[in-house]
Amino acid sequence: MNEIEINKLQNMANAIRALSIDAIEKANSGHPGMPLGMADVATVLFSKYLKFDPNMPNWLNRDRFVLSAGHGSMLLYAISYLVGYKDCNLQQIKNFRQLGSKTAGHPEYGLLKSIETTTGPLGQGLANCVGMALAEKILNKKFGKNLIDHKTWVIVGDGCLMEGISQEAISFAGHKNLNKLIVLFDDNKISIDGSTDMTCSDNQKKRFEASNWETITIDGHNFDQIDKAIKIALKSNKPSLISCKTIIGFGSPNKSGKESSHGAPLGKIETELTKKRLNWSSKEFIIPKKILNDWRKIGGKGKKLRENWHKKLNASSQKKELIKQMKRNCISRSNETSIFLKQLIKNQSLEATRKSSQKTLEFFNKKIMNLLGGSADLTGSNLTKVSTSELTGKNQNYIHYGVREHLMSGAMNGIAVHGGFIPYGGTFLVFSDYCKNAIRLSAMMKQQVIYVFTHDSIGLGEDGPTHQPIEHLAGLRAIPNINVFRPCDSIETFEAWEIALNTQTTPSILALSRQNVPLVRGNFRKNLSMKGAYFLNENKKARLTLIASGSEVSLALDVQSILEKKKIKSNLVSMPCVEIFEKQNKKYKEKILGNNPRVVIEASSSQGWYKFINSNDIIFSIDEFGESGKAEHLFNHFGFTKEKISNKIIKKFFT
Repeated sequence: MNEIEINKLQNMANAIRALSIDAIEKANSGHPGMPLGMADVATVLFSKYLKFDPNMPNWLNRDRFVLSAGHGSMLLYAISYLVGYKDCNLQQIKNFRQLGSKTAGHPEYGLLKSIETTTGPLGQGLANCVGMALAEKILNKKFGKNLIDHKTWVIVGDGCLMEGISQEAISFAGHKNLNKLIVLFDDNKISIDGSTDMTCSDNQKKRFEASNWETITIDGHNFDQIDKAIKIALKSNKPSLISCKTIIGFGSPNKSGKESSHGAPLGKIETELTKKRLNWSSKEFIIPKKILNDWRKIGGKGKKLRENWHKKLNASSQKKELIKQMKRNCISRSNETSIFLKQLIKNQSLEATRKSSQKTLEFFNKKIMNLLGGSADLTGSNLTKVSTSELTGKNQNYIHYGVREHLMSGAMNGIAVHGGFIPYGGTFLVFSDYCKNAIRLSAMMKQQVIYVFTHDSIGLGEDGPTHQPIEHLAGLRAIPNINVFRPCDSIETFEAWEIALNTQTTPSILALSRQNVPLVRGNFRKNLSMKGAYFLNENKKARLTLIASGSEVSLALDVQSILEKKKIKSNLVSMPCVEIFEKQNKKYKEKILGNNPRVVIEASSSQGWYKFINSNDIIFSIDEFGESGKAEHLFNHFGFTKEKISNKIIKKFFT
């Protein structure tokens, strides 16, 4: 680069720094260190390599740019304003971190068009990017590089690479040769507590190389080195790590290179000194016209690329198929659905709901072209793979994630926000703990991600308490905007999948049994699970209401039968989805719950059920860890037998 070009890039980078300093100072809150440190790298990336168009932010073949180190959000917001995204004006920059602004403390999906995914919990953005790059690779194979050919860029910090999810992401991406994934590492050797020497001795270069990555180390403030490194990465047949040696809080005379610049405003005096050091003389939030014009020209460059791509799309014989691939259509029942459900009922036999789920997937996988399934090394247990699952080639629709539950969940979020697929992935319900942060982000971003969690209770038996979920259903149900389904048989399992595939702004969790359960539903004409809870058996002379979910519904039926013989009539409510039931109107909920004594039966924590009962009602639950043994012995040990439950009900309410 010549001196003129370097000066131009330096001025553009300082514009990012100035806006970041001013916004953080005005908010009296934020993280200036990273935007100041990575401004040079970001300027080269956006000005010379990133493929995007602010006038059509959702252009399918755009590059994806993610700030995994989301605390440095002002870097992204400043660039968004500078390149001309219409929804990020100067007022939004001034409203940084204020209630109701689009420029939140960390990038939040849906607030600004330049935000590809919600980042904040460190490492999640990196995992999301693995999913984005994976989605691009599969679509590229299917539709060719004329229609699908874009990169995924992600800025990570030391914190992202310390989090355990990063190793899962690095390992998987290297194994899959996701060569269009480029990681820009803000290698400043500083975390909140101080120098990373206190906590970390990792050789990141060797770490990435060991997982089949291209690695490049540069001075993150040398424009020539930044430029050359990106060119090398773009030619690599591996995913690339560009380790950018940067100075946190670059330009600050007294705080650069120190943890004090990480998570607090520079302060008025230090702000003035920093701007002086950067030769920045403009007033607060003012960008000199020439510099702003240079940035706006960068924002305008993508228009031609995008228009050329649309010409290719319009001329392509694959246009209709690609458009169909990107759509998430609602599923309506057909004659084939009736035939399938009739067959389920005809073959009445004991069957685990995980097996019922596989049968349902077999049906839907032939109807929906953009399902992308997988499992965290438990395919044979989760039963997420079907006869139409393809592991490679143009029609790949299944992923072996390996023992990487957290990466799988984070990658599914990336796949979902990338577009083109409805991702689903399986593991044991007890291992949802490994996935929790990513599940929460699925719900926060309103993404259609489907989690298939099998082995849902003590019914899994001999593997013992480490594998037997107790508190997990309650914990997952506590997350806002998520539907947790615990179906009781093959019909409810089909209904749960049907709802999940038709629910586009809420993730779904299917909690499925390992042990066999009987078919308890003979009617299938209407999806009764759509109400969240319904009468499986209703009696107008009922003196009691039994409420159960999952494998305990058949147990509740047996209890109801014993009570009937004792001349005690009852209503039996199956509640496959608490969240959907709570959204019903007051009249329906009062009808289902009734005024009679209520008895809840679920082989998990009692947490969450108290809102449905009165002080004198009963909950049959498990509020301690499980044991190792056969399922039937465990259910007897914990009091989940028809005799023990019915005897306690009679003693409590009818003697």
